[in-house]
Amino acid sequence: MKKIFCFLFLYIISNLAAIAQTDPQFSFNRLTQLTVNPGYAGSDGLINGLILNRYQWDGFKGSPKTLVFSAHGATDLFGLNSGIGLNVKSDEYGFDKDISVSFDYAYRKKTKFGELGIGPSLGFYNMSINPTWQTPEGEYWTPADGDDKIPSGQASQLAFDLGFGAFLKSKDYFIGASVTHINQASILLGETARSFLVRNYYLSAGYNISLTDPLFELKPAVYLKSDMVTYQADFTVDLVYKKRFSGGLNYRINDAVCVLIGFEMNNGLRFGYAYDIITSALAGYTGGSHELYLSYSLDLGKNRNKKYKSVRYL
Repeated sequence: MKKIFCFLFLYIISNLAAIAQTDPQFSFNRLTQLTVNPGYAGSDGLINGLILNRYQWDGFKGSPKTLVFSAHGATDLFGLNSGIGLNVKSDEYGFDKDISVSFDYAYRKKTKFGELGIGPSLGFYNMSINPTWQTPEGEYWTPADGDDKIPSGQASQLAFDLGFGAFLKSKDYFIGASVTHINQASILLGETARSFLVRNYYLSAGYNISLTDPLFELKPAVYLKSDMVTYQADFTVDLVYKKRFSGGLNYRINDAVCVLIGFEMNNGLRFGYAYDIITSALAGYTGGSHELYLSYSLDLGKNRNKKYKSVRYL
């Protein structure tokens, strides 16, 4: 068993260049649009800040833990109708810890279909590992001399990262398209072990449906991402009451069914929680995934306590 285990790890790690580095996933993907689409910056005309924590596959050793801070707002930069944004992400899984910082710009223009934002994302991505190798029997293992493609100690590298996106928003719907890691930066870990940032493509769309009772709205949305080898699709339906209370379901194909709840206060403060019920083969090994967020929206041109249309639900 020990020999088989070591062989599998040797094979996987010696081929690091073929392993796809994917972006973290979120159940509240309508809130995290800015992390993958710079065209979203300034799309609601307010100043917005978001802190989100995701704990994926709770109870599973080495499971992903993601922390996101993002902020964006509308501005007249150089006399142009624009949006600017900032994203800071920390993503931990196994013995890997990645931190990225990106700056977003969107040129915004009104069209007959809605307001369009389009622009780039420029930033840096730091990948670091600090591995400890163990066999299933609990014995520590060190790569033999000559196995220079297997990182045996702490290593990290900083890389330039580039993205691009477009986001169209009207009163009743939104459509987004973007790509991350355009330059597919190569990252050297240790002497010769290599990894790289795989280019990911995103499509998102949503619609606001007014129900017979004006106090209720239905918000269906779809969120797709692919690295052109595999794909992931989320289908979400939110029911919103008085533009402040929300409850919803998110179905992620071959992965999970997510329950989402949220609340928005009159002063622009919002918070929410999502629980993922795992439907994949990991269902018997984890208690599910958890996601929490806190956000704040501010309109500098109005009284902070004045009611405004919810930006959470477009």
